[in-house]
Amino acid sequence: MSVTARGAGDGQTRQRRLDIFLNDHLAGATAGAELARRMVQEHGGSAYGNDLKNLAAEISQDRRTLLRLMADLGVPVKHYKVYGAWLGEKIGRVKPNGRLLRRSGLTALVELEALRLGAQGKALLWRALLLTAAQDSRLVSDRLEQLLQRVGRQIETLDSLHDSAATALLSPKSLEATSESASGRTHPRDHA
Repeated sequence: MSVTARGAGDGQTRQRRLDIFLNDHLAGATAGAELARRMVQEHGGSAYGNDLKNLAAEISQDRRTLLRLMADLGVPVKHYKVYGAWLGEKIGRVKPNGRLLRRSGLTALVELEALRLGAQGKALLWRALLLTAAQDSRLVSDRLEQLLQRVGRQIETLDSLHDSAATALLSPKSLEATSESASGRTHPRDHA
């Protein structure tokens, strides 16, 4: 993709783009923070609860960092985008999952994937700002590097959690056990 000289624009055009870009990322950060908080409520006592708690804390902290950065850059918060993302996360909870009154085991897997996508977007945000930091004294390169490194660790943690959840939920043995418990049958090896 190429950007033409006309696309570079003046200071006002650049600021408008920055407003849109950062507010879009704030909306995503809001949805991600809500999703991570809910996952901690539901899975905080599980074997991967501590990882989720740490991720949720970092995701919320990253959102607060983005808000401070927006203030430093003179970018006003577009509250309708924030509220829309918050509402979208709530609506996203209501999805067909093959169960009427409770959540599917696959929900955790899909939610981890959503958090992973959000972390990738956040990494791209920090990278984009880092690329412009040399021309904008309001951006601190060292801080953006730290944020980029932290999101890299978040992605590694999410990948590990996803691998564990996928193995537990989709491996042939887990599928067989789920099928047997749903039908009330037991396998002869269960009695050994």
